[in-house]
Amino acid sequence: MGIFTRFRDIISSNINVMLDKAEDPEKLIKLMIREMEDTLVEIKASCAGVMANSKKVQRQLDEVQSREKYWKERSELAVNKGRDDLAREALVEKRGYSDRADGLKKELIDCESLVEQYQDDIRQLEDKLGTARERQRILVQRHIRANRKKRAQQEIRRMDSTDAIIKFEELENRIERMEAEADLVNFGRKPTLEGELDTLALDEEIEKELQSLKSSLTKKDKNTRKP
Repeated sequence: MGIFTRFRDIISSNINVMLDKAEDPEKLIKLMIREMEDTLVEIKASCAGVMANSKKVQRQLDEVQSREKYWKERSELAVNKGRDDLAREALVEKRGYSDRADGLKKELIDCESLVEQYQDDIRQLEDKLGTARERQRILVQRHIRANRKKRAQQEIRRMDSTDAIIKFEELENRIERMEAEADLVNFGRKPTLEGELDTLALDEEIEKELQSLKSSLTKKDKNTRKP
């Protein structure tokens, strides 16, 4: 497939539609990008070749026009000297260079036109390549998200399995057993003397507070009953 055929196929293609229909979009976009990059390199190389040839033609044109000017001046000199024979020969030489200059001008116009076309093709292809690379970036992100979601779902299914539930129940039972053992550490031990005295002091304070509360309520009740 020639470079221009490939270029036309790429430019006329609808990347989004192609990817939507592809069985493996990531693989397809990689192939498309590689094809675009290769085509872009070839078009730039061709453009550079035409630009180099254009400069060469311009140099040739400058030389031919210089010779054309030279023979024009020679013919004028011959006429001024009364040498029509020499003037005719000078004009013949001048005509030859004029014809060559016309051909080189046409070739130069063709080169410049081709360079412009190449540059336009390069811009179109670079735009298309930019679109493809953006789609590739999006596809890669979607692929990463899909893999993460898949791993998360696998983890959820794994945690929902019977083995996982049994392990959690076993762990819960162990914790409950450890808590029960901790509660039994001081169970059945006789209180110390200091502990008993602290308990008596606390009971006495509570008893005093209770009696004070009863007395206060009794006084309040008597005051309420007075006429």
